[in-house]
Order: sequence, then C-alpha cells, then structure tokens
Amino acid sequence: MECPHLEDNACITTPNLKSENLPSRFLCGVCKTEQSPWICLKCGRIHCGRYVNGHAKLHHEESTNHAVCMDCDNFAVFCYKCDEFVINDTTPGHLEKLRKQLQSITSAQAYMRQKPRRRCSTDSQENERSTKKMKKDVQLRKPRSSGLRNLGNTCFMNAVLQSLSNIQQFCGYIKQLPSLEEKATKVKKVQTRNSKTTEEDILLVEELRKTLCALWQGSKGAISPESLFAVIWKVVPRFRGYQQQDAHEFMRYLLDRLHTELLTLLPYPNSDSPFIGPKGKSTIVTAIFGGLLQNEVKCLECGVESKKHDPFLDLSLDIPQQFCHRSVKAKDGVEQPRCTLSDCLQSFTDLEELEESELYMCSNCKKKQRSTKKFWIRRLPNVLCLHIKRFRWQSFFRVKLETFVEFPLEGLNMHKYILDNMHETRGSCGGSNEYDLAAVVVHHGSGAGSGHYTSYARHEGQWFHFNDSTVTPCEPETVAKCKAYILFYIRRQFKVPDYLSIRNGK
Repeated sequence: MECPHLEDNACITTPNLKSENLPSRFLCGVCKTEQSPWICLKCGRIHCGRYVNGHAKLHHEESTNHAVCMDCDNFAVFCYKCDEFVINDTTPGHLEKLRKQLQSITSAQAYMRQKPRRRCSTDSQENERSTKKMKKDVQLRKPRSSGLRNLGNTCFMNAVLQSLSNIQQFCGYIKQLPSLEEKATKVKKVQTRNSKTTEEDILLVEELRKTLCALWQGSKGAISPESLFAVIWKVVPRFRGYQQQDAHEFMRYLLDRLHTELLTLLPYPNSDSPFIGPKGKSTIVTAIFGGLLQNEVKCLECGVESKKHDPFLDLSLDIPQQFCHRSVKAKDGVEQPRCTLSDCLQSFTDLEELEESELYMCSNCKKKQRSTKKFWIRRLPNVLCLHIKRFRWQSFFRVKLETFVEFPLEGLNMHKYILDNMHETRGSCGGSNEYDLAAVVVHHGSGAGSGHYTSYARHEGQWFHFNDSTVTPCEPETVAKCKAYILFYIRRQFKVPDYLSIRNGK
C-alpha cells in the first residue's frame, strides 16, 4: 500500500554500523537473536520481528515516528501505523538507497562467514569436535525446501503451496506422477476435435507437479513459480493481475481443480471408494482432504427431522461472537478467557435456530416453518483443514477480526464433534480421532484485500517459517503465538486406498 507516514519516519539511508565493526549477522539489539531482523528507518536500530520476540514493534510503541522498518533479509518495508507492507518510497528515495546499502552489507557478511580463519596452534581436538557438532546441528536445522519468489502480491499462493508441500502424503503423490501432458493430449483428442484452446485444455496439476519437484530439490534458495501462476491466470480470471487475493479461496479452487483434472486423466479402478467424489470416484485430493458432514434440520412445528450428507474439503469456523471484540488483558486483576479452537469447533456443531429469513420448507407441513439446524461430522478426513473466518462484511467493507485463537500443536481430539458408534456411521472409514498440526497459513495486516501471507510448517520434527523467498527455522512457541487463518491437521492414523499410496522408491 501507499504509506502516508514515510516522509516523517524514513530518514536513514545507511545503517548505523562501522565497517570495522561489521557483524557477521544482523542481531536484535535487545535479545540478540538473528531471526527476522528489522531495521528502524528513523534511527537505524535493529530489532526482531513480531513473530520472534516482537522487539521491533515494541520499539515503535515506545518511540515517536519510529513506525516504519525494513526487513534486513528480504528488504520488505512495513509500517506499524498502517499495519501494512509498504510499496512506495520517499521523494529522495530513502528506501532504495537503504536497500542497496543492506545488499552490500549482506554480501560482505556472506564473505566473512566463508573466509577461512587461521587456526591457533593451541586448538585442541575437543574444540574441533565441538565445531563439527555445531556445524552438524546447523545442517540439521537447514530447510531442504526452497522459498518461493513473490511475483507481485503472490504471497497468498506461496503460503498455500508451502503448506501443501509439507503434507508428505499429498506432495509425495503429486511429485511421483508421470508427466501428464501427453495423456492430456490424448484425452482432448477423444473429447473434442475443436482446435480452440479452452480452460479445460490447460493442466494445473502438471505445473503443480513441476513446482513441487523444484521446491524440494533444495539446490536453490528460492524458485520462481511463474509457470504455475501463468496457468492460474488462464483458468481463473479473477486471480489475474497483481492484487492481493484471499489464500483460502485460492486453496479451495486449487484443490477442486486438481480433483477434477485427476478424475479426467487418471480414472482409478475402484468406483466404490468410501471417499466422496463425482460418480463415487476418488482422487488423492478427496482421499486426503475429503470428509463428510451430516446436516440435521428439525421442524419446530411438527418435529419432523431431515438429514442431509454434504462432502467437504475444509471446514470454515466462525469466531464466537463473545470473543470478537473483547480484550484478553487482565481486568480488575482477572485475565479474560481466551478464544480456543475448541470454542470455534463447538460453535460450528452447536444446535442453532434458523432466522426468519431462513425458514425451512417442511415436507410434512408443506410450508415454510421455524426450524433448528445442527452439524455433525459424519466422517473425518486424513488431513483436517480448518479455516478461521477472520474477514466479515461490515456495511460495504470487509473487516478483519484480530482475535487470537489458541490452537494445539499436537493432540487435537475430534471425538466429541463426530457421530460415533451409531448406525448412521457403520461401515464408514475408520481411524484415529486425534490430529497433529502440520502447517498454518497466517495473514498479517488489517485489510482483506491487502496485507501479507506467510506460513509455518513442520518437516521432520522441525518447524519452519515460510515468508516468500525466505525459509527460516523457528520454535514451536513462535508457531503457537501466531493468529492462524488456515490450519492443517494430520490424522495420526493416516489411511488411503492402496492405489493412491505413494509407490516405493519414489
């Protein structure tokens, strides 16, 4: 966004560092961490970002006109007053000059770290072993996955792709697929002789396969998903251009499109799959993300109950009204209750009376009547995708709810939200009701059509923060503090049909 505070807050063009005292890494001036360093554009001091220990934000709150800062790693600029990322510059060009200075310093830092040091004759073998151990620990924390370059407000796509790429069963299956371009050509020849290219002629799954393969080669710090984004532009006109988009809407479209393409290109042998899909067919999308809801509507006049089964790939959860505008800060010495993920799930499955504008057409009364509605989860998916509804319409604008929703990193138990040991659920796909968190998509900023998306994901027990081209290890406590927008939970007892399993050796 165009920040109106730059002229008052952006003054420096050179970091307050002397060349002879140049540090090997940028460190927070308070806690000395090297994670997420941000430099204040007013005074040049360096502090850590809000999702580490939040000293950059604290510096802004304690000072006057110290609201704008720059990321020392990827040179993005953020304004705490606007609560948005900044795209404009001052009239003299302070931001561009500072970026060039930071780039030269970063290059010098890289050279200093690579420059071999003269070994002292008194170094012991114990010190050598200690150094090797430290190097090994750093390598263990180094991410195997690359970052994704931002092509112009494409952080919504990058955050979703990084989350899905860390769901091993999904990513592994897509990566092992053969090239589908030749198969798609044969299918098109059978389906139509029209030479005109349509949306159905473009393969999203093929570009996704190539992107995921490149992402996990680990040979580059960041890759550019230009081909995938170009395909998305062609098949979804609303995603064209470089405006900020909603990450949840993108994820839903991506999964729906992948399912449709795979059904056409890879007809599976089992038409009686327990996973819901068109004509009873299953793909890796429905086998992993697909669940089933039971919608019960009861007429309050005659008592007749109607049941309907609805397949889902994700659940959209409202933040309960009592938590929407309330602070959790201590009041009269008593801390207010926090909103938890269990509160959101309970609200989703609670019995509710439909409003007058939503009267139910009762098949017994033959007219619209007052009624109640209740959702049950009839069958749980292997990956439970939970969307926290943070954006609401207020008058003619979409506003964001900043309520912190507490969520578990491990051991989410869904038992009380499902139909269990009843005749309606006999024969449905079994498995554990406990889930562990695999990935989180976070929206930073206050606007629905602006702000910035990042994601956290766990790989081989280590949590990483994916911020476009930057991938950094982080602690579980950092993940637990984020204001989640989309949560991906993996079932502890993961089960998919054999013909959808990842083949050995792939």
